[in-house]
Amino acid sequence: MAREFSRTDRVGQQVHKEVASIIQNEYKHRVGDLPLITVSDVEVSRDLAHAKVFVTIYGEDVDDKAQIKQLNEYMGFIRSLLAKRLRMRSVPHLHFFQDTSITEGMRISSLVSEVVANDKARQQDDEEEQN
Repeated sequence: MAREFSRTDRVGQQVHKEVASIIQNEYKHRVGDLPLITVSDVEVSRDLAHAKVFVTIYGEDVDDKAQIKQLNEYMGFIRSLLAKRLRMRSVPHLHFFQDTSITEGMRISSLVSEVVANDKARQQDDEEEQN
């Protein structure tokens, strides 16, 4: 019987958990004043050599590209802490990317709400004209 999850999935879940913990605890204390950064997903390559870490950055006046650049600059620090926490021969090389799915979902949701409100307004106008 095949395993329910592949090794890459299990490694991805563990990397997700540990990188999120590292960013919230150690990285935040080393860098200083940071916006809220959450790890939304991790994709690990089949050979376990590379991991794409998708992060969502919450904040009003935050330059997301600068935060991603800073994460990539501190990648060695984060990877060294990750190596201490994972029991693997070689730790995946981390690549940080901004996850825009949440903001895109909010934008689409607001567009749908706007269209529904416009349809209701048109329907009420049509009903008033018929009466």
